[in-house]
Amino acid sequence: MNNHEIDYKLYGDDMQFVEVELDPSETVVAEAGSLMMMTDNIRMETIFGDGSTSTSGGLMNKLMGAGKRLLTGESLFMTTFTNTGPGKRHVYFAAPYPGKIIPIDLSVWNGKIICQKDAFLAAAKGVSVGIEFQRKIATGFFGGEGFIMQKLEGDGMAFIHAGGTIHRHNLQPGETLRIDTGCLVAMTRDVDYNIEMVSGVKTALFGGEGLFLATLRGPGTVWVQSLPFSRLASRVFAAAPTRKGGGGKSNDEGGIGGLFDLFNK
Repeated sequence: MNNHEIDYKLYGDDMQFVEVELDPSETVVAEAGSLMMMTDNIRMETIFGDGSTSTSGGLMNKLMGAGKRLLTGESLFMTTFTNTGPGKRHVYFAAPYPGKIIPIDLSVWNGKIICQKDAFLAAAKGVSVGIEFQRKIATGFFGGEGFIMQKLEGDGMAFIHAGGTIHRHNLQPGETLRIDTGCLVAMTRDVDYNIEMVSGVKTALFGGEGLFLATLRGPGTVWVQSLPFSRLASRVFAAAPTRKGGGGKSNDEGGIGGLFDLFNK
């Protein structure tokens, strides 16, 4: 194997975190800001890109690897956690919002998984976190996740996160699944991914489900989330108290806004 072999354990139900067990000299790579806690003798290091072998051949290759992450809207940097002690050590990574952490053994899925751009959480050192360009212009413009998605390549463990409840669906050859574009979490490399406009003018304009649906055609496997973060954020924003005329008091005088107004007097 090219990747470090790491063991793990998941904790929690709707607000999960993952415990990664590191043998001496083993390393796990994580998204910036995902660390929850760690035991002693763990060395943290900030790196360009993902730390895979493909980005270790000089400064230019490292900059290209980091630039790929920038295209997906992620930070230029990632953090590695290496066990420098004589025995087993543990690092814990937390999910950024309510949902599930999905452990994926890339060696089981032919060495590659395509996922939404903000799904990656952590992986064994050696896993490459790159970009996947969608071949069709319509998919890029209306796919909900933009023209670029992430791809995870290697033969080690990777952990991705999604909102709500996660459903894994195995597509048979020729089988088609149509889902909301934001609900797509990940898919295997063999799945054909396209975008179709909702049929019917009334359905498109007043259905409340958006103008486009993702069409996934098998064979392959897809992971679907029940609560995309964008949907959660829009509901929270819609329910938040508003202010009248930009300078008035909050509509909810007994809420937090009213409390701030009292302190400002």
